[in-house]
Amino acid sequence: MFFGSEENKDPSSVFTDARDEEVLAASLDMPQVFEILVDRYQDAFTRKARSILGDREEVQDAVMETFTKIYLNASRFRPVPGASFSSWGYKILINTTLSYYKKLKRHREAVVELSPEHYEVLPDTADDFRDSELRDMAAVLLSMLPKPFERVLRLHILEDRSQEEVARIEGVSIAAVKTRVHRAKQHIKKLGELGIF
Repeated sequence: MFFGSEENKDPSSVFTDARDEEVLAASLDMPQVFEILVDRYQDAFTRKARSILGDREEVQDAVMETFTKIYLNASRFRPVPGASFSSWGYKILINTTLSYYKKLKRHREAVVELSPEHYEVLPDTADDFRDSELRDMAAVLLSMLPKPFERVLRLHILEDRSQEEVARIEGVSIAAVKTRVHRAKQHIKKLGELGIF
């Protein structure tokens, strides 16, 4: 064998351009492959954790714990329709970061208050969903809602249908659609307060 030949290649290099889900699955047999996901998500996860915790050392702890949880639970990962690995990863990150936030608050450290954006995750128009990360998070959140709320928000927010179209599809009045959207947002806010996302 010659140095630098195909046989000496790092086996994880085959997965450099693979989809996240494929990389995660491969990491079950080849742990070194997981580093690809760390490289892809570390900066974004750090920014998201910092937006909740502020600029403090616990940000890095939350991010590292998130990657550990993702790796340890890799075999449990199941794609949700309309979502991806990143939505699952962000859900774990947010749950982990909110746990750190609660610990800091219990210890009476000065912490950054959660902004309304963490509770009002679902805006009223699809124009606010250009960012795929937010779309993935929304898909995960929708899957946690009671079916009537989930259907109305999926049609209105993710499929960009007007409230009139949603009312026609669901066979309800426009007022009923508005009520379900409002109640769904309240439900999501409660999930956030409970630390479920």
